[in-house]
Amino acid sequence: MDRRHFLQGLGAFAAWAQINPDVLVSPAFAQAGKPMVFLSAENITGNWDPTAHTTLSQKNIEGFVMGFLTRTPMRLDDPGQVVYELATEITLLDPHRLKITLRDGVTFHDGKPFKAEDVKATFEYGARSDRPAQWYPGPTETLTVTTPDDRTVIVDTSKGGYPAHLFIFLASFLPIMSAKDIAEGPGGVLTRRLNGTGPFRFAEQRGNTAVLKANDTYFKGKPAIPGIDFTFTADSTTRMLSLMNGQASIVERLEPEQVETVQGNPKIAISRIVSVENKYLWFRCSKPPFNDVRMRLAACHAIDRSVILDVLGSAGHASANFVSPVKFGYIDLPNYPAYDPAKTQDLLAQAGFPKGKGLPPLEYITSVGFYPKTKEYGEIITAMLNEQGFPVSLTVLEPAAWNERLYHRPGGGPGHMIDCGWSTGSPEPDLVLRTHFHSSSHRITGLEDAEVDASLDGERNAPTLEQRKTILQTQTMPLLAAKAPALSLFTSAMIHAMQAELRGLYIYPDGSIDASRGA
Repeated sequence: MDRRHFLQGLGAFAAWAQINPDVLVSPAFAQAGKPMVFLSAENITGNWDPTAHTTLSQKNIEGFVMGFLTRTPMRLDDPGQVVYELATEITLLDPHRLKITLRDGVTFHDGKPFKAEDVKATFEYGARSDRPAQWYPGPTETLTVTTPDDRTVIVDTSKGGYPAHLFIFLASFLPIMSAKDIAEGPGGVLTRRLNGTGPFRFAEQRGNTAVLKANDTYFKGKPAIPGIDFTFTADSTTRMLSLMNGQASIVERLEPEQVETVQGNPKIAISRIVSVENKYLWFRCSKPPFNDVRMRLAACHAIDRSVILDVLGSAGHASANFVSPVKFGYIDLPNYPAYDPAKTQDLLAQAGFPKGKGLPPLEYITSVGFYPKTKEYGEIITAMLNEQGFPVSLTVLEPAAWNERLYHRPGGGPGHMIDCGWSTGSPEPDLVLRTHFHSSSHRITGLEDAEVDASLDGERNAPTLEQRKTILQTQTMPLLAAKAPALSLFTSAMIHAMQAELRGLYIYPDGSIDASRGA
């Protein structure tokens, strides 16, 4: 996808599109004075610090409550489009310095005026190596943030040696927190509740429901929707029945057959977009047998991804890369592992396990109730692997138990393979690639590979975006395809169903929603 129209030169930020995705909430819904009831497929963690988790449901809540420097709609036809929010301009001063001009007249929900000090505190806090939601291209000590005045922030990356243009896309990812909240430290406001500048304020947590209320002082005007009840509902059938009987306003992650059921219903509207989320089969690369690249590739070649897409129907979109087609630098990789049982057998023999003989029992972990069709295609993948000699058993868990087993830990993490998606609200590819495949972040796979590290460092340090895209497409992404620390199975299609009165609600490819239109 050619993004030359997005950026003709690194000094052209002032020409970025100034769009405001409209939220077409009907007057009837607004006048009813009732909250929008959103049924979420994923649980929350209980820690509201935006840097303390990678939980998509909480990211979606943050999208309602928190403010961001920019937003990125990430449409297929224009993945690099940027909408200014708390920032009004971003200018590259030189290869290592970026100037961010901030909006005036914005306040946090606790009444504190939004200032440059809040951006500085957020940047420095988010860059700390102990934060689970890794955001920056380098640790805190490689980043210098100065505030010449209350409306200006200068980001300087010269200590780290990486270019400042990386923050073009990163600016849309991490919500801006209050410097006062950050200064309180662990156990303070930051962990107990969200305090943002967004269109809705966090009111309370009532069991599985986060209660949000319209922000009367929102800088774009008070939202037409008086509030949002954001409720974790694990079962997809329960979510759909709640929508059908009018108890829910909007539900996420529909199963394909559910889409077919409601498509002709005039009271229900469907939103389907190619998302920023890829679904992966992650290998535990730090322990046998998948510490051997031959075994990882053997497993990849045993899986026919077209069959998985058939099962997914409208919930899947074909891709052949480790990032979504709405990410910067995406191409279909020529060397992406394709279904080839002969290659599987050759690689098994090379690794010392001809036809799988000698392999120990292998566990493949997946979830049910969050992502569409995980159990169904998990059973298909398990059968395909067993057919080629991998002694695999499938463990199916509800979301909370699956979340607990997801990440790498000493010894390599539970199981040998685990199914999980990764969704980030930014076109920045390193929010996937560096987060998961650089040895500084073991994340899910536990991969440690000097060649991969060097390539990721090389693309990160490219002096221009165009040079970076070239390195990504010709070196880094093909190298990852050859190393196969994970297999990206497909790109998710984000499917929501909603009451017809909410038709036109703008849903970003990461699942967050713009519900900010003034009354």
